[in-house]
Amino acid sequence: MSSILKIKDVNKKFGKISVLNDININIDKGDFLVLVGPSGCGKSTLLNCIAGLEKINGGEIFINNKDMSEVAPKDRDIAMVFQSYALYPTMTVEKNITFGMKVRGTSEEIQKEKLNEVAKQLQIESLLKRKPGQLSGGQRQRVAMGRALVRNPKLFLFDEPLSNLDAKLRVEMRTEIKRLHYDLGASMVYVTHDQIEAMTLATKIVVMKDGFIQQIGTPAEIYNYPENIFVADFMGSPPMNLINATAQKEKDYYKINIKMEDGSISTLKEKNKSKLPHELIIGIRPENITENGLKNKQSSQVISSNIDIIEPAGSDTFVMTKLGNTEVTARFHSETKVKVGSKVNLLIDLDKASYFDPNSGQRI
Repeated sequence: MSSILKIKDVNKKFGKISVLNDININIDKGDFLVLVGPSGCGKSTLLNCIAGLEKINGGEIFINNKDMSEVAPKDRDIAMVFQSYALYPTMTVEKNITFGMKVRGTSEEIQKEKLNEVAKQLQIESLLKRKPGQLSGGQRQRVAMGRALVRNPKLFLFDEPLSNLDAKLRVEMRTEIKRLHYDLGASMVYVTHDQIEAMTLATKIVVMKDGFIQQIGTPAEIYNYPENIFVADFMGSPPMNLINATAQKEKDYYKINIKMEDGSISTLKEKNKSKLPHELIIGIRPENITENGLKNKQSSQVISSNIDIIEPAGSDTFVMTKLGNTEVTARFHSETKVKVGSKVNLLIDLDKASYFDPNSGQRI
């Protein structure tokens, strides 16, 4: 499959402050790339560099195999959907959507055809004669998306398009965007700080921190095999549990020793790792720490611990306890009978564990 976007060794500075450092990304036609990370990590700056709204200080950006270094934003064959919608307040929805086509000299017949097509797709036919001030946030976002869709560009760029919407509407619009991607087979780059949005929408995720790429991978790769402690902690809700431990080599396995809150040591057996350092951090997702008796996988092992907090969450109950002097979240069944202060046997699936170096933070 041919590459639609190639970012090679891109650097960007604002004055003396470096905001993007040696960025390398390659996506194929039809990919949905999500740039995710905390505020200030450089993801929106990178999107603006792809769009040509910011000039890069080094490296190259190719769209559809064409070097964009000296190409103006309007000539990059992209369409951008902003967080602020960026609609013309005095124009009707119809005119907002067709304005770009009109400026480029598209015939009225094609304008009308494209307008009807996207209005039906986004279910905004009844809104075409209204002005933005008469629309809800969700409706305005649909109009902004409609304006991008009629362009039929090589690349769609989304800059936190759902961040102004309430929680329920965000979920609805997320589904809408995913459906659009599936229906159109379009190539999309999407910026968000919401890791659930990233996991649900992306075919490929780029996790960023402080202007550096931390990991690139599919949602499953990012979730199950985080490259470092930052990715492990940032991706997932609740995040991955990170437990301090020590490893002791035996004949054909490691003893993983975890110091408990009362000073005692709990031991797990790790048979799958050929080499582990003495000090390490174990990463285990909440769903891989469950209530003993409900899951009896051969790879699971039991640790007893006292319950500090219980959080019912509908289909699940999250149980907080302490392992390795760290607060740990376990995911129990909704009908669990456990109580705060009681001792519980936690079933830990070590097959799903990740191990990290406590000094570098990198995956072992």
